[in-house]
Amino acid sequence: MEHNIFTVAIKFHLVLTILTLESIQLSFSLANLDGDRDHGVVGCLKMERKALLEFKQGLKDPSNQLSSWVGGDCCKWRGVGCNNITRRVVQLDLRYMNSNDMDLQGDGEAVEYPIGGEINPSLLILKDLSYLDLSMNDFGGVQIPHFLGSLVKLEYLNLSGANFGGAIPPSLGNLSRLSYLDLNNVYLQSNESELHWISNLSSLKYLNLNGWNLEKANTYWLQAVNMIPSLLELHLSSCSISNIPPTLPFVNFTSLSVIDLSNNVFNTKIPTWLFSLNSLIYLDLNSNNFKGVLPDAITNITSLHTLHLHENSLEGQLSRNLGKLCNLQTLKLSGNKFIGEISYFINDLSRCSNNSLEALDLGFNALTGYLPESLGFIKSLKSIQLWHNSFQGSIPASIGNLSCVKEIYLSNNQLSGNIPISLGQLSTLVVLEIKDNNFEGVITEAHLANLSSLNELTIYKDSPNVTLIFNISSNWIPPFQLTYIEIRSCQLGPNFPPWLKSQNKLATVVLNNARISGVIPNWFWQLNLQLDKFDVAYNQLSGRVPNTLRFNNPSTVDLSSNLYEGPLPLWSSNITMLYLRDNHFSGPIPPNIGEVMPFLSDLDISINSLTGTIPLSISKITGLTTLVISNNKLSGKIPDFWNDLSFLYIVDVSNNSLSGTIPSSIGFLNNIRFLVLSKNNFSGELPSSLKNCSELISLDLSENKFFGEIPTWLGEKYMRSLLILSLRSNSFTGIIPTQLCTLSTLHILDFSHNNISGHIPKCIGNLNGLKSELTENDITYQGKLQIVAKGKKLEYDFILYLVNSLDLSDNNLSGEIPMELTRLILLGTLNLSMNHLTGNIPSMIGDCEKLETLDLSMNNLSGPIPQSMSSLTFLNHLNLSYNNLSGNIPTKNQFQTLNDASIYEGNPSLCGDPLPRKCDESDQHPQTPEEDAEEKDGGVGHVFEKMGFVICTVMGFVVGFWVVLGSLIVKRTWRMAYFNFVDRVKERFLEFLLPLFIKKKMPWD
Repeated sequence: MEHNIFTVAIKFHLVLTILTLESIQLSFSLANLDGDRDHGVVGCLKMERKALLEFKQGLKDPSNQLSSWVGGDCCKWRGVGCNNITRRVVQLDLRYMNSNDMDLQGDGEAVEYPIGGEINPSLLILKDLSYLDLSMNDFGGVQIPHFLGSLVKLEYLNLSGANFGGAIPPSLGNLSRLSYLDLNNVYLQSNESELHWISNLSSLKYLNLNGWNLEKANTYWLQAVNMIPSLLELHLSSCSISNIPPTLPFVNFTSLSVIDLSNNVFNTKIPTWLFSLNSLIYLDLNSNNFKGVLPDAITNITSLHTLHLHENSLEGQLSRNLGKLCNLQTLKLSGNKFIGEISYFINDLSRCSNNSLEALDLGFNALTGYLPESLGFIKSLKSIQLWHNSFQGSIPASIGNLSCVKEIYLSNNQLSGNIPISLGQLSTLVVLEIKDNNFEGVITEAHLANLSSLNELTIYKDSPNVTLIFNISSNWIPPFQLTYIEIRSCQLGPNFPPWLKSQNKLATVVLNNARISGVIPNWFWQLNLQLDKFDVAYNQLSGRVPNTLRFNNPSTVDLSSNLYEGPLPLWSSNITMLYLRDNHFSGPIPPNIGEVMPFLSDLDISINSLTGTIPLSISKITGLTTLVISNNKLSGKIPDFWNDLSFLYIVDVSNNSLSGTIPSSIGFLNNIRFLVLSKNNFSGELPSSLKNCSELISLDLSENKFFGEIPTWLGEKYMRSLLILSLRSNSFTGIIPTQLCTLSTLHILDFSHNNISGHIPKCIGNLNGLKSELTENDITYQGKLQIVAKGKKLEYDFILYLVNSLDLSDNNLSGEIPMELTRLILLGTLNLSMNHLTGNIPSMIGDCEKLETLDLSMNNLSGPIPQSMSSLTFLNHLNLSYNNLSGNIPTKNQFQTLNDASIYEGNPSLCGDPLPRKCDESDQHPQTPEEDAEEKDGGVGHVFEKMGFVICTVMGFVVGFWVVLGSLIVKRTWRMAYFNFVDRVKERFLEFLLPLFIKKKMPWD
């Protein structure tokens, strides 16, 4: 007992001693703190204030955000937080508030600019720093400082969007107290980073490494993350990860509620370990390469609130078991390759007694079948996104039951039939988009009656055919206020829809191909709208366009293909895209167009009756990318102002009366892709500065008065991207430069109607654009070009990339047609007519199997029509007239349809249908030199073939003869049997014939 009392006393004494020592230590600490402060000032520590000032000195602060960092108390400085007792700095928050977060000045400019520069190691003096936020600043791609890993008391570190590069320093693994780490890299391409250090962050709850290159951590990233049981959110989007294990030996991060692995390069099925995370509320796997069907195990995530599988390559049918996820609030499976119907899936979802599904996104897949009626029984739905699939049939009438729905996206499907009237009962509906389907019938007021919340309405089909008609009373007043209306290829007319009179909040008005005629009423112009887009193209609207409309910046105006007249209208400087083509506008282009509309990027005023010259003020539209002023009555020279328009992508001044030479400054158009100067009166030689336009795709100088030799720099190294080259109907002379054969992507070449001489170069067979299909990058261009094909002028636009043409007609070319030309197997049009070509038609012309038009007329060609031409099954226009061809006209295959005698007239030695002259033996055509060459090449083989046949026959006879005869000579019994057999056959034969002779009366009887 005494012993126990003695033990307790000793322990009590030790406790008192410890408390006393701690009190003494605290006293000394407070004394030191007081001594470290300035005399008479209560504030932060002097050493920490000095450290912050050193840190500031290394920064670049263009907007002087740290101007408050003066005075003795650093705890009062902007972004600095101190402990209330010790006055030590514990927080440093210098997050840059971008223009979306902060106040703006009256002129719209941002008040502040981000901090940059160098992060000084003086921060290590701040021993108690637990919160550091430098996010959304700009540190110019420098690496995250290694010394940050020594701030061991950090609990919050946010460097997201601050423009750090390099690799993530592994020293961050020393921050064992860290609960929040956000290094979201939204700007730079980083170096490959390790992730071993992650497993040391045992207190981590939030981890965001989006945008960092973690390819080096492919094999172990998941195991490292799995060692953090406290983790709640994991964001590893766009990290170049390709490996995700299908299983884990154990799942340690069971508290995870958010996973974002989007935009990586996985190429596997969805891993099963995901389905054991019962706390998961957000899963984002979009833009990956996940494969296979969705596994049934996904139903184990019973508390899932948000499921993102957006833009993957998942294949297979939707699992019916997905319908068991009754706790889902948002289901997004968009951008995959799901196939099959969704009836069972929707039926299962609709049976949930406690259904909480608010967002259903199955867009951008390959789903088919009908939309089930059960869709309307998921009463909690607020957003339906089923766009870009292949759904058929009509919209189910039950959709009118969705009393909470705000968004319906059904565009880009194959839906048809009438739009249900029940749609008009959705009073909460804000957005209705049902474009690019095959709806038909009539839309009345009942379809829109109770849509009191409707804000955006989009109904159209990507086709000029009108099958949907709006039949709405002229005095009907809608219950909604639209800001966005887009109706295309539907009948709204004949009058401008009067029910829009009450819509005074419109920002986007698109009534394209709506069969509206007459004038737009004054009440519309007086609505005082502030528009982003005004598109009434492809109607029959007339009159003059007032200049009273107001527009936001940027904005688009499209009045194309109407009957408007008068001078070109000009609006505010906010318009960036102006399309007034195909009307009856007249007079000059306003000389001040560049001052009034300086921010234009696209200007198309073609197909009008505009006169005068091209105004110089266009040079002030420095951001112009598209200038189309073709098909007018403009005259004069092209101004020499192109050095101010370096962003131009398309220039089309064709079909005017412009004259003069091409100004040399056009060589400043480094980005130009389409240069169309055709059908004018331009003259002179081509300026060498054009070779600076190295990005040109299409160069059309046809139907002008250009002269001189075709420049060699059109080939060589300058215009390697050229797809179209048309110099038709000019006065070019000289030869065809062999340098043009290096244009590997050229698929349309037209030098017709010039004075070009010499031979067709053999290297023309090297034009790969006429031998191999264009790549996807090559065909994504727009253009318009007139080509002579099928015996007439045809204009191609949308399918121009499919046209493959070589036209050298009406020149002074001589010599033979090179055999190498037959390598151009994709040629669709070949026109060599009206030259002085000699020799034979190449015997292998049949190799150009895609030929539709072949014109070799009016030359001096001789010899027969090659039999290989019978294999040209696409040929529908042929002209061989006025040559010296001979022999019979082929009769096989396509020649049976080419039965017009004019095709062959002017060839007196040709015979056979459809010519009146019939063929006889003397008309059998002699072999062509090519055929002679083929026979010579194959002559030796032919002789050996005959010799082999003779030798085999002789040997067979000898062997057969001596096998029979030799056996009879050697074997006596065989010989006796053989002769006995012959005697019996002879007797039987006589027995059969003798009665016939006896019965028949002989002449001598």
